[in-house]
Amino acid sequence: MSSIPTTRVPFLDLAAQQAEVADEVLPVWRAQFESASFIGGPEVAAFERDYAAYIGVEHCIGVGNGTDAVELALRAVGVGRGDEVIIPVNTFIATAEAATRIGATPVFVDVDDEHLLIDPSAVEAAITPRTRAIVPVHLYGQTAPVEDLQPIAERHGLAIVEDAAQSQGASSAFGRAGALGRVAATSFYPGKNLGAGGDAGAVLTDDPVVADFVRNFAAHGSLVKYVHDRAGANSRLDAVQAPLLRAKLRRLDDWNAARRTAAARYGELLADVSGVRAPVVRPGNDDVWHLYVVRVDERDRVFAELGASGVGFAIHYPAPLHLTAAYAELGYREGEFPVAEAAAARILSLPMFPHLTAGQQEIVVDALSRVVAPGPAMVRRP
Repeated sequence: MSSIPTTRVPFLDLAAQQAEVADEVLPVWRAQFESASFIGGPEVAAFERDYAAYIGVEHCIGVGNGTDAVELALRAVGVGRGDEVIIPVNTFIATAEAATRIGATPVFVDVDDEHLLIDPSAVEAAITPRTRAIVPVHLYGQTAPVEDLQPIAERHGLAIVEDAAQSQGASSAFGRAGALGRVAATSFYPGKNLGAGGDAGAVLTDDPVVADFVRNFAAHGSLVKYVHDRAGANSRLDAVQAPLLRAKLRRLDDWNAARRTAAARYGELLADVSGVRAPVVRPGNDDVWHLYVVRVDERDRVFAELGASGVGFAIHYPAPLHLTAAYAELGYREGEFPVAEAAAARILSLPMFPHLTAGQQEIVVDALSRVVAPGPAMVRRP
């Protein structure tokens, strides 16, 4: 009888985070349950205020999830049916789904080979008279080159809508992720650097018009009960999520610092492992390492063999969006986005979380080094 290996190193350890905040959160939850305060209320308002201050914007509107946040942000800057939205092809599908749900068309562009972030040189070529917004994705925990997109957006009268779902606390030389465009969307899915106890998200902006629109639309188009200005949606941050998010926000900088330490340690451990290309931080960026993504040849074989290692490896993401069945109707062909396609065949995510220990990382790298195939294409980058 074959045995299933016990995972010695999980891909993500959420239990350790929950245990760290439990003594703070449980009494607040008890009070909320006793008062039956589940929608809105002081905890939600306090979290919105705290997170806006943390990011450095005037307004934070808590919503139901990160996908809703992107959709609401796009709607708030005027994206509608028939419009086009430029999106990097290397991202989670939610970024594109948000545009699709409005009736807009996602227009995909390639990423740069060093950081796998949106390639500004590809953006301008993708602009048409129907383009309304550019969505840079702060992927894997580091900030996309918004500063290079701003002049393009200004020349063409486009809005920059940040997808900051993987970057809570990240920054560039130009500011913190979530405060670089006209509006930003983020996700507090449990596995994020700042994660809730279920689905949750937020929209961030300095623009009061955008903020008012999002609050109105996300509450059935109503700010006064039974007075509806538009046909909106129902997307609110649950009150029970707010105290958990507030407790974790107080620890976020320390947890991100622990991720940076772990990333540096991975770099040292992988330095002598032939056949592994380590990730590179963009100049001026302060990466929060939501994911630690390496590249290896024969990734599918490597991943399959690692399945018996007891280590929780993952892939983010196995196919660029233009090659998914969901977006086949857009008519893109294999080979149109060579950087993202080549990366998708090689990327491998190593365990990364604040409570990851040095011993666990040694186990991870030992497992990887045993199965990876050395290859000239995988020269380690400084």
